[in-house]
Formats: sequence, C-alpha cells, structure tokens
Amino acid sequence: MYQELLQKIGLSLNEARVYEALLYLGEANVNTISIKSKVHRRNVYDSLSKLIEKGLASETFIKGEKLFTPIDPERLHALLQEKESMLATHLSSMKKLYLAVQSETEAHVFKGVEGFKNYLQLILQEKQTVYFIGAKAFWLDPRLKHYLPHFDRERKSLGIKFMHLFDAEVKTQKPEILKLVGKPYRFLPEQYSSSTAIDIFGDYVVTFVGAKPGQIAEEPLQFVLKNKLLADGYRTFFQFMWDHCSE
Repeated sequence: MYQELLQKIGLSLNEARVYEALLYLGEANVNTISIKSKVHRRNVYDSLSKLIEKGLASETFIKGEKLFTPIDPERLHALLQEKESMLATHLSSMKKLYLAVQSETEAHVFKGVEGFKNYLQLILQEKQTVYFIGAKAFWLDPRLKHYLPHFDRERKSLGIKFMHLFDAEVKTQKPEILKLVGKPYRFLPEQYSSSTAIDIFGDYVVTFVGAKPGQIAEEPLQFVLKNKLLADGYRTFFQFMWDHCSE
C-alpha cells in the first residue's frame, strides 16, 4: 500500500517492503518479517540494518530472540527535512557551477511528467512573466496535483506573473482553471485551437505537443529552446495575438 510512496521519499524497494511489513506487524522476528514483506530472509537482514541506521526501526533481544519494531513514521518527515537541509547547504555552490557553463543558446527535450516538472522549475529559475499561447489548463492534470501547490506558492512568492491566451474550449470545458491562475487571460478564436501550446518566459520558448484541455499528453514531451532573440520574437507574436483576442 505504501511501498511506492516510501520509495519516492528515499527508501530502496526492499527497505520499503520491510518497513511497511513492520508497520503491520509491530514487533517481529526476521522470519515473520520475511514472510510478510515477501523479501528473502538474507535481504531482510540487510534492509533492517539500513532502516536502523536511518532511525526507522529498532531491535531488541527477548529471551534470546532478536526482534525488530518500527519507529514512528513521523521519522520519515524528519529524514526529508534532513535531506533538504543538506541540499540547501551546497545548492548555492552547485548552482554557480551549473551557471558557469551555460551557453546563451540551448535546446533540450524534456520527457515524461518529471520532465514537465523540470520545465516548471525553469519558470521559477527565470523569475519572469510567463506568456502562454494556446493554454490548455495543464495545471488540472491529476498527475501534477501533489507538485502544483508547491510550485504555485513558490511562483507567487517570487512575484511571477502569468498572461494566458487560452484555447476557446477551455472556457466551457475547464472553467475552474480561470479562478486558479487568475487574470489577465484571454481566449483564442475557436477556429485556432490545436493540440500544441507555447510558453515564453525569460530567454526560453517551450513547445508542447499532444495536449488537450485539462491534461498534458499521456507521454508528455516538451521542446525547450533558450535564446533571447527567439524569446523576444515570440513575445512580439504573443502581443499581437493578445491585442486581437477577447477576454
């Protein structure tokens, strides 16, 4: 039930299985844990050792038998905070190294939901107004529901503004997005709707394919171009469309 979540926050597959088994068992020996977790006995010992190191399990001896018990899952939250603190200590110097080798012109392809999140991180990095052409209410995609609240809080704290040119059908099919992103927004004429979208921010132009209202593509794909002249040109195109579209 919790295996996938535990893996996402840093536990290995076997560690996740063993810890979840402990949560159900409370206190148990290795044989019982092995059966419950469906992890080979030899690997259970290794996983328990690592869980103890992480403060997620403890061992006791009762009448000559070694038993293991889980530590309160609140410890998982503490582990995440420790990792964030470690990252924060080195992030500034790592970013300097990254920026030192960046060129003025780049081209990338971001794939999958995690690639989509990378694109959102670029928005936070640039800290510039984002211009959306053919916007389709991507924020409403269920696969982003745990990430978007964090992103939206961060972009608001950075003062990043949005200007949306939505596809016409968004007004009737996904009207809830309008309150979520807020004004200003306008709508493209119905005959100009498509399955593509373009976002412009800072020196970046990001193109999306295979999208539809309220949902990014099943296998998301973003073409990311970084070039100041290109981005400036697209902003000019955006302004022309904005001036000729209705609210």
